[in-house]
Amino acid sequence: MLYTVKEAAGLAGITVKTLHHYHRIGLLLPAEISGAGYRLYGAPELERLQQILLYRELDFPLDQIARLLAKEPDRERLLTEQEQQLRRRKERLETIIATIHNTLAGMAKGEPMEPEELFRGLESEEAWRKALQPQKEYLREAYQYELPEPTAAEVPRLNEAAREAAAFMAEMAELLREGVSHKSDGVFGLLQRHLAFLTDYGAAVTAEAFAVQNRFLLGDEFHRSMLESQQTGLAYFLAAAADAYAAEGGYRQERS
Repeated sequence: MLYTVKEAAGLAGITVKTLHHYHRIGLLLPAEISGAGYRLYGAPELERLQQILLYRELDFPLDQIARLLAKEPDRERLLTEQEQQLRRRKERLETIIATIHNTLAGMAKGEPMEPEELFRGLESEEAWRKALQPQKEYLREAYQYELPEPTAAEVPRLNEAAREAAAFMAEMAELLREGVSHKSDGVFGLLQRHLAFLTDYGAAVTAEAFAVQNRFLLGDEFHRSMLESQQTGLAYFLAAAADAYAAEGGYRQERS
């Protein structure tokens, strides 16, 4: 079945002008043009239009969408990726809605929110770029490594990882202040939880790799200073704990 440009636009909830524009730039060509000059669209064109509009929903520019769709992409893979990105956006929007709700509730009670709570969910791609800039410049100069720029789609995952890292470091610093041994069950349990998060996050790190990573952080002045600024001795405590954890076979292989 073929649809006129007006029918296709109506199905997609967009304007005829938009479809004309997509045709003009080569992003979406009609299946055929009738003898009377009408653009006609079939099922493959509507499926491609769906992909375009899903990418537009994710704020992809048209030239990037054209590149992504240029090589007859795997439709199932694209839809899966788009679903994941939209779910992350949904989670961020839900966080923002909760922030608004809590702000209104605080206003009604005359209780101001904690400063960090005011911006929950509002962390942006630009904010991440600014936050990572010093480390990006250092890695480029010291190791000739180019840290990738964060994308808008990655922001929710970056926020999630940052919250976990902050909580992990805060708990490690508290254990250090309390004088807890770096190879205590409390420390090992915290390391086990953190590595489990990294695995669920999609950045699985073994106990041995984590120990190597922390020895690097300890030996690198820039990163050691970042840790020491949170708590004196934290870089050394964390490296010793990671080494001990790895020596125990990852908390005795998660206590069997």
